[in-house]
Amino acid sequence: MYAIIETGGKQYRVTANDVLYLEKLDVAEKDQVVFDKVLMIDGKFGTPYIEGAKVTASVEKHGKNKKIIVYKYEAKKNYHKKQGHRQPYTKVQILNIEG
Repeated sequence: MYAIIETGGKQYRVTANDVLYLEKLDVAEKDQVVFDKVLMIDGKFGTPYIEGAKVTASVEKHGKNKKIIVYKYEAKKNYHKKQGHRQPYTKVQILNIEG
């Protein structure tokens, strides 16, 4: 059984026991989180979401991704700007899919 959920402005295909790295969620570690924005379960689509469907997951940890470098440059204008960014994430494990 698989489902497509929406969280953080993105859509993810999940099955039981999957481990996902999502946009940072405001949930403490070791807690459970319920995703109720379920777009599809085993080929059944919602309009846009399936009524009564939910996906339960446990939060394993929070962290930050590797640093990416943002470098802006304009030729012959003596302009350059170097900036780094680390995107925060939440690692979750899918427990079950109901629907």
